[in-house]
Amino acid sequence: MSASLLKGFAAGAFVLALTAAGCGGHEAGASSPATGSSSGAPPAAGTPAPTLVLPDFASIVQAESPAVVNIRVQAKAAREVPFPFGGDPFFEFFRRFQIPQPNIPRQGVGSGFIVSPDGVILTNAHVVEGADSVIVKLADRREFKAKVIGTDEQTDIAVLRIEAKNLPVVRIGSSKSVRVGDWVLAIGSPFGFENTVTAGIVSATSRALPDGTYVPFIQTDAAVNPGNSGGPLFNLKGEVIGINSQIYSRTGGYQGLAFAIPIDVAMKVKDQLLTTGRVERGRIGVTIQEVTQALAKSFGLDAPRGALVTSVEKDGPAAKAGIEPGDVILGVNGQPVDISSALPPLIADIKPGQTARLEIWREGAKRTVTVTVGRLETARAGKPETGASPEGGRLGLAVRPLTRDEQRAIGVTGLLVEGVSGPAAEAGVQEGDIILSVNGVPVKDVAQLRNLVAGKSHVALRVRRGEAVLFIPIELG
Repeated sequence: MSASLLKGFAAGAFVLALTAAGCGGHEAGASSPATGSSSGAPPAAGTPAPTLVLPDFASIVQAESPAVVNIRVQAKAAREVPFPFGGDPFFEFFRRFQIPQPNIPRQGVGSGFIVSPDGVILTNAHVVEGADSVIVKLADRREFKAKVIGTDEQTDIAVLRIEAKNLPVVRIGSSKSVRVGDWVLAIGSPFGFENTVTAGIVSATSRALPDGTYVPFIQTDAAVNPGNSGGPLFNLKGEVIGINSQIYSRTGGYQGLAFAIPIDVAMKVKDQLLTTGRVERGRIGVTIQEVTQALAKSFGLDAPRGALVTSVEKDGPAAKAGIEPGDVILGVNGQPVDISSALPPLIADIKPGQTARLEIWREGAKRTVTVTVGRLETARAGKPETGASPEGGRLGLAVRPLTRDEQRAIGVTGLLVEGVSGPAAEAGVQEGDIILSVNGVPVKDVAQLRNLVAGKSHVALRVRRGEAVLFIPIELG
C-alpha cells in the first residue's frame, strides 16, 4: 500500500485518518541532562550517578487538559444495498419488492479546544464536514450541542460555539518561535479514547503539503491517530502552538509523521470567521515552482531560493505590475521567500486591495515591483504550468514549429518536440512537449533555438505539457 496523507475523524463510517503535530517553546534546561563526567568513566565510589531531567508534562496536562474537548459528529447517509437480481431479466419486476433501506446515522470523533470562556472552540474543518449535529463533551463530562460558526477548507479550520459561560481556556502561544527539536505535547481523543496525552519533538517546520497551499505545517513525531484531529499541540510553557490536522501513513495509523496547523494561522482564520463569517485572502495571479540548483545556475542566482514564476494570469494583479514568466520572487514586503511554498501564505495574508512590494530576480539582477493584491475567489490553487525551450544538436531534441491549426487549437506558439535524447531526455523533456521559451526568450523556429543555446552551459526551458506549463533546467556541460 502506498503511503498517503490522511485527514481524520476517527470512528464509524467517518474514519478519516487524523493528525497530530507539534512544536514548542523551548525552556532552557527543561530537557537537558544533568552534567556528569566528561570522560565517560563511571563515577567514583560514593558519588551519586548523574540524573536525566525530563520535561514536566504532567503539570502541563493538569493545567491545560480541562480546556481540551471531545467532539462527536453525526450525519445521515443513505445506505446502498446491492440488489441480488441485478443481472436477471426480471430485475425491474423484482425491484418493486425490494424493501427500502432507512438512512443510517454515521458517526465520527475528533478533538478541539476552548479559546474563549463564553464557548468558542477551535477544531478541524474536516472533523465537522457534512455533520447534521455536533456534540462537544468537556473534560468534566458535561455535554453541549455545538453550532458551527464557520469553516475554512483552505486551512482546515472550523470555529464552533457552545452555550456556556466561565469555561476553562487554553493559553495561546506563537508558532513563530517554534524550533526543530523542541518538545511538544498533544492532547486529544484517538479512536475515541478521551483525554489521551502523547509527546514528541518538532521534526520540521514550514512543511508544504499537497493539499495545504496556505499552511506552513509543523511536523512532529508525537503519536497521533484518528480522533486526534482538531486537538491542541502544546509547547513546554503549556501554550498552544498548533492544531493537529494530518498524518502521513501507510496504514492509516501512527507512523511518526504528524502535521499541525500553526496557531498563528488558525487564530487569524478564527478572528475572520467570527467577525465576517468568511475568510479573505490575497492573490496576485501567478503559478510557481521550486528553484532547483540547476535552475539557479540557469538564472544566475547565487543559491537555490525563491519562487519561480511559470505563468502569469492575463490581466491579473501580477501581469498589471509587470511580473513575467521566468521571474524569481525572492521576497514579499521585506520577508524572504526561501522556498516556493513560502510565497502563497505571504500573499494570502495580505488584505485584498493593499499593495505588496515584491523583490524579484530578472536577467541577473534584483529589482522591486509593487503589486496591488487581488482577492482570492476560489478555494483551489492553480496548478503550475509547464514551459521549456531546447534545440536539436546540443540538447538532443528533434523539434518542429507548430502549424497554424495547432497554434489556434492550443493557443500558443512554439516548437513541438518529436524526439528526445541526450541532455534533454536526462532532464525530463518528453515527446509532445511544446517548447515556449529558452531562458525567458520566446522561441518560434529552430534557428532561434540553436542561437539561444549556443555557448551556454545551463539553460532553462519553458515548456507546455498538456494543460500545464513548467521550467525544465538542462545541464549542457
